[in-house]
Amino acid sequence: MLQPLKTFWRSRRRHLAALTLGLLCSPLSQAALPPDYKLTLLTENFPPFNMAVNGKNFARGDKIQGISAEIVREMFKRAGIDYSLTLRFPWDRIYKQAMTQANHGLFSTSLSEARKPLFKWVGPIAQYQSVLVGLRDGGPRPADLEEAKAYRIGAYQSAAVSQHLERLGFTPLNALRDQENIRKLLRGQIDLWATSDPVWRFYAREQGVDGLETRLSFETSQLYLALNKDTPDEVVQRLQQALEQMHAEGYGSCAKNPELC
Repeated sequence: MLQPLKTFWRSRRRHLAALTLGLLCSPLSQAALPPDYKLTLLTENFPPFNMAVNGKNFARGDKIQGISAEIVREMFKRAGIDYSLTLRFPWDRIYKQAMTQANHGLFSTSLSEARKPLFKWVGPIAQYQSVLVGLRDGGPRPADLEEAKAYRIGAYQSAAVSQHLERLGFTPLNALRDQENIRKLLRGQIDLWATSDPVWRFYAREQGVDGLETRLSFETSQLYLALNKDTPDEVVQRLQQALEQMHAEGYGSCAKNPELC
């Protein structure tokens, strides 16, 4: 996980160097928006990126923490845009809400070709690695995804990792909560768990389970803020501009967020 993330941020810094110099020397653009303009932001438990302080499936405002949550807060502050923040469950519900209701947004979500035309996008906020996790003592060790098709794969319903596998011809055994797959793996109900790194490591620590390991890493994905398509372009531009400044300062990198690496 460490090397891909370091490579990603070195590339981002080189790409943004010239732009950032100008941005840091001038205030963010503040073109007119209605004085009462406000975005409704939705998120889910997806640690360590976004999560409820108490671990529940509903939280608001400062009861929501995580790497992405803190980046989004700072981004909106710099852009001068008002917002509310709510964590809900399940993912399907808040995904459809953000897609169909004006002035709504959703994070942290990966940007795929299938999702790209459905939202306006701000990011990347962070990134993760898609992996297959297995029992350290026993279980299959597939050399690639084609070989992994022979096994029972647990995943999280409607998550990007599960959708990616479905497009490749898998039929994952989807759970309503990703952490349920730890119990299934320990009980022998699945052979491998298709999930995200560092997310799986957080859940394993939370449940006191140390007998798991990554068996296969197969895709690196970047995480974004997805905004309803009716969101004014001015909002998208101001948020992206604020985020570019933050990238130059190391937000989302190993230096500021060692738990990612």
